[in-house]
Amino acid sequence: MKITTQCIVALTWTLKDTLGEVLDELDEPVEFLLGGHDLLEKIEEALQGHEAGDGLELHLEPESAFGDYDEYLVFLEPRTLFPAELEEGMTFDGAALPAGANPETPRDKIYTVTEIYPEHVVLDGNHPLSGIALRLALKVESVREASEAEIGQGSMGTGFFKLESAIKGSDTLH
Repeated sequence: MKITTQCIVALTWTLKDTLGEVLDELDEPVEFLLGGHDLLEKIEEALQGHEAGDGLELHLEPESAFGDYDEYLVFLEPRTLFPAELEEGMTFDGAALPAGANPETPRDKIYTVTEIYPEHVVLDGNHPLSGIALRLALKVESVREASEAEIGQGSMGTGFFKLESAIKGSDTLH
């Protein structure tokens, strides 16, 4: 079966930056819904017409991946607002930031703790891969028709490099 809009595709991949450093690797196939919210638009476009066993090499500029880095999404917050066990790399949903956080902080972002100081914490609302051109080697492991229920959900629940907040228990890239 060839890949079309609103089908389920199982993929494996290796993601690298333009210097060849491996940023993420998916060895076991994971299913994604095409035509939903799981994959970046450029990846969906590239997959169209391919079938199981096909490999693709993609080069994604920031604007086709996770956008340019926005310095206005970096905020300093008082250290006292956060739990004692706070660590760099933890993520927080902007809608669930502690009371007293800067009211200018957009609430529709996921914030990563990038630095911790005695008096303040640095929160970065940029995706960790924003501003980076990416090279993605994909392999189509399988393709199948999506059920009506899967199409209705709009996702297989494994969005491509979507960050979940620490509150939800995940800080992985995929």
